[in-house]
Amino acid sequence: METRENIIVPLGYGKFVRSDKIVALEPIEDDRGPGRRTRVFIDHVTAPMIASRTENSILANMVEIPKEVMEATAALELLRDIHDDIQQIGPMLRKSIKKEANFDIDKVQKRIEEILKHEIEFDFKQ
Repeated sequence: METRENIIVPLGYGKFVRSDKIVALEPIEDDRGPGRRTRVFIDHVTAPMIASRTENSILANMVEIPKEVMEATAALELLRDIHDDIQQIGPMLRKSIKKEANFDIDKVQKRIEEILKHEIEFDFKQ
């Protein structure tokens, strides 16, 4: 993966920065909500800028990454978010949803955990 030079990357909120000046991207996890935000660390700037875009969308502007890799990364991010939300559903509501909608949240949660477990194993092998 190579950074494209002299490309202006939009960060949202009317902020832009050159792609080759971005040194790090850090997703803001707390209270991230549906509007994804990212801390963007810029060369020779002491405090990070807050972007109103995801780290993946910023990275897609900075580098040339195969579309399949970006889509897979976005899908895994979505699974992590769904998993986090599912963990907040209590047992009574789970039973009600299973009975009323024939949707087994426990089964979905286990499947997501299997996928995320393989993602972690894959990361360590690289």
